[in-house]
Amino acid sequence: MYKKDADKGKSLWDKMKGTPYARLSIKDQTFFVKRLSFLIKAGIPMRESLVMIREQTRKKSYATILDIVIANISNGQNLSTSLEKFKNTFGEFTINIIGFGEQSGILSENLEYVADELKKRHILKKKIISASIYPIIVTIAAIGIITFLMVFLFPKILPVFSSLNYELPLSTRIVIGMSNFINHYGFYTLIALILMLVAFMVAMKKSEIFAFHVDKLLFKIPIIGKIVIDYNMANFTRTMGLLLRGGITMGDAFPISAKTTPNLVYKKEYKLLAAVVNRGSKISTHLIKRRDIFPDIVSQIVSVGEQSGNLSNSLIYLSEMYEAEIDDFTKNLSSMVEPVLMIVMGILVGFIAISIITPIYGITQHLNVK
Repeated sequence: MYKKDADKGKSLWDKMKGTPYARLSIKDQTFFVKRLSFLIKAGIPMRESLVMIREQTRKKSYATILDIVIANISNGQNLSTSLEKFKNTFGEFTINIIGFGEQSGILSENLEYVADELKKRHILKKKIISASIYPIIVTIAAIGIITFLMVFLFPKILPVFSSLNYELPLSTRIVIGMSNFINHYGFYTLIALILMLVAFMVAMKKSEIFAFHVDKLLFKIPIIGKIVIDYNMANFTRTMGLLLRGGITMGDAFPISAKTTPNLVYKKEYKLLAAVVNRGSKISTHLIKRRDIFPDIVSQIVSVGEQSGNLSNSLIYLSEMYEAEIDDFTKNLSSMVEPVLMIVMGILVGFIAISIITPIYGITQHLNVK
């Protein structure tokens, strides 16, 4: 039976190579580790637990991954080794926490840590995205209204101004110039912007140096810089806290944190912190030197954790604090951004409206005088 499972797993793995099957949503990953933790805690063997989860699975990609893992477990592999083949799916954090749990006999507890990390990370990401939706919609609406006025409305009024011997105000001449530019070169400008965006995305993906400098630039942008720092601090402190609580040494925890963060500036710092730990130095000393990306409260709380020998709890405390800050910030973001967007939109629409009304009023006065 085990050989049959192993052959099946090998066949499935060969079939999956080079295909996009090995992808799972955060929701599916969270369900997997949480349900597995529950079943193992209930005393059900690993293979039977995985089979039970597999029987509840309807998604093809998820089912295929579980079939391979079940086959590998049947062949004598442990869970972390089986999941290594899907490192891009489950991530370094999940695999290392599970591996240490298997070695130390606390797999169910470590699976709970993983579920908590995945859930918190997913919630945090959703909050950032939700907070960005409103400003984006308002901005798109403003661009749409201005485009309509400049492309459709204003050109219909323009012949009236041209037919009369009247010197147009500066604001009207500016709007006429913008309208002519959009009508004659708007399509080409849009194509150029799309090509620039594509080139930017390709450069971000292909050039690590370019992506590093872009990530570095984000810190200097008002509001966005704070969001980037708070988001990364919440993820960093929670990940490190859970890794240390799960039994991973600090020297191993920093490289894992480096692999789990997409921000290249922080990735570089986590690698440097791993070197600091391996030298036997305190990490709080290094954090103080980088106050631009590690706020003072982080280095202070970490220093307290190092002195008390309870660094994992200190880091978890920091993660909860930053999560609360992000929660408050995202709730208040719309109320902060809305007035600014309304003012900018009002100024632009008002400028165009004045540019149309002023010459009409002037022409009327001019005709009346005649």
